[in-house]
Amino acid sequence: MKLVALAKNPVPGGAVAGELKTADGARLRFVRWAATRGPRRGTVCLLGGRGEFVEKYFEVVADLRRRGFAVATMDWRGQGGSSRPLANPRKGHVRSFREYESDLALLMREVVLPDCPPPFLALGHSMGANVLLRNAARPGSWFERMILTAPMIAFADQRVGYPQPLARAYAEAACLLGLSGKYIRGGSDTIAEQGPFEGNPLTSDRERWHRNKAVLDTDPSLGLGSPTIGWLRAAYRSMSLVAADGYAASVRVPMMIFVAGKDEIVCSRATEDFAIGLKVGTHVLLPSSRHEILQEADSIRLRFWAAFDAYMGLDEIAA
Repeated sequence: MKLVALAKNPVPGGAVAGELKTADGARLRFVRWAATRGPRRGTVCLLGGRGEFVEKYFEVVADLRRRGFAVATMDWRGQGGSSRPLANPRKGHVRSFREYESDLALLMREVVLPDCPPPFLALGHSMGANVLLRNAARPGSWFERMILTAPMIAFADQRVGYPQPLARAYAEAACLLGLSGKYIRGGSDTIAEQGPFEGNPLTSDRERWHRNKAVLDTDPSLGLGSPTIGWLRAAYRSMSLVAADGYAASVRVPMMIFVAGKDEIVCSRATEDFAIGLKVGTHVLLPSSRHEILQEADSIRLRFWAAFDAYMGLDEIAA
């Protein structure tokens, strides 16, 4: 299974990569790694956001392995090195977030449970964090703890551009009219991360932005354009589920949630309100961070890892 390696973004050593086939015929690219240092602390399942790909997280994988964790990750269906459901591979499409839940279950059943050491923890970003929140309120979760960065609980108003009740109604109506596979209003094949660094809503770190852009320049097939109307409807339905009154209190898995103070993709206020409602969780606000906390400047990432280490009860990590 192909992984894109660059001088500034090498594949962490010891990668075991492969492909999973879902019951409905989708193909999912996965990768796993053993820890590089002891004591061995279990396995972190690393789950990215919409449009992301495993190469983007090589630095994070190294950070986790250095802390004694094995790592397992995958590209969600419809993005990265996994198969695309529509004729136009740039369209980010899914019918329901239940499909993502099935992808996660397959990763656990076929890769993590048989080949990775327990205990199992999860680190999810944005859309991946939304999928984890769906799992966290149900009995029998695989995970002892979850770490969520900028979870997709509600979109930021500036991201949508018009009243959100109207946006959701538009998505529901358009899907009923058979338009679920069409781009959202104003959508296109353009891969946002191949654009200019200036003005981007994802990270203030120029070097990491250009590193991720270089991966996409090397292999544009990893990139994703705008979401479809079907994806938008599925996203609103899933956000409505996790943002419902009482849902946070029903979460069974202990978690730490990181909130990006300058997030223009998801609503930071909604995330803080959710976190306050948790019975088994806490949250950390990173005031100067944009949406992609783990792709941010060193000063922000150092605060993330300090909080992560304290939450996990880790000893001092060697440089």
